[in-house]
Amino acid sequence: MASVTFVGLLSELVPSGLLPQMSEGLGVSEPQVGFLVGVYALASALCAIPLVSATLAVNRKQLLLVLLIGFAASNIIVALASSYSVIIASRIVGGICAGVMWPMIAAYGTRLVPENMHGKAITVIMSGNTLGISIGLPVMTMIGIAFGWRSAFMVLGLSVAAIAVLAYFHLPAVEGEKLSKANSPLAVLKQPSILIVLLLTFLGVTAHYGIYTYITLLVEMFDFAGGIELALLIFGIGSVISVIVSAKIIDAYLRPLIVSMLAGGGISMALFLIFQGSAGISHVAFFLWGLAFGPLVTMYQTAVSKQIEKAKDVATSVQSSVFNFSIMIATWVGGILLTRFPEAGINGIVYLSLICFVLAALLALVAKRTLRSS
Repeated sequence: MASVTFVGLLSELVPSGLLPQMSEGLGVSEPQVGFLVGVYALASALCAIPLVSATLAVNRKQLLLVLLIGFAASNIIVALASSYSVIIASRIVGGICAGVMWPMIAAYGTRLVPENMHGKAITVIMSGNTLGISIGLPVMTMIGIAFGWRSAFMVLGLSVAAIAVLAYFHLPAVEGEKLSKANSPLAVLKQPSILIVLLLTFLGVTAHYGIYTYITLLVEMFDFAGGIELALLIFGIGSVISVIVSAKIIDAYLRPLIVSMLAGGGISMALFLIFQGSAGISHVAFFLWGLAFGPLVTMYQTAVSKQIEKAKDVATSVQSSVFNFSIMIATWVGGILLTRFPEAGINGIVYLSLICFVLAALLALVAKRTLRSS
């Protein structure tokens, strides 16, 4: 399951590491390449709730295999297509698959372990997300730079196909459940605690992805020593460390974990703004940012899972929808700042991230009842 989230994350973010190469190869602007991340997220956001609800009764293993085939096809088509429009369409297909995969796989995993281990199970499954950032994205970026950006998408597509074969032989079959009024998306949204987690998700994701989508441009602006490859590596090391730690403490210390991760993200953005890429300090800032990013998905999915006993698939689909809407909004706002307010540029996006981190940290501090530990 962790390997599925690994390739799911890469399917979404590979364009972020290859902005200049894809821009030149397709003859489009860098914000248009950034849009490929945004449209993927938008498709995920729009389709998560209705499709998760529609497929709730389907066997979890069978559904996951269908989604993996969709991921593989989406990436292979991007690797082969010469038309920007075809690539957008293919990204939409990948986004639809992601919209169903992210919420269903977390709930799939929690049904295999006792309740007091739900947070740990989600952390292990979502560690693929962190490893995708720390290892997968730097590797895909290096492949794309060395052999052309299309090769990165082809390698990714073939890797997804291989994971589908492994999933067929090794994952357990788990039956779905019937959709009812009690476990509908509307019933989930009537819970105030769920709404608090959704607001935290929106602020936290916007803070991270607003700038992460354009991380290549951030590195170029700073003339960062070591380039994008080293920046992603440092970021990834921080992410791996934090996800390992969070796996041990998330069930017992959910709220302190969320507050500290949000504070760490805010401090990293402040370092970028104050020191403007100074050698050494900028490297520390990337590491701290990676620490803050590591448990991003895990924290909020665990928080949602603790608010509801049944229909965790539906509840996490609502959270996943907000997660992906937030990526889309962050990418869109970032593109506006780059194109319409060039004098603000990357610094404007960093300021946006800092504000979101601060607001989210304050909300997490006061949400004692919602972010309770087990």
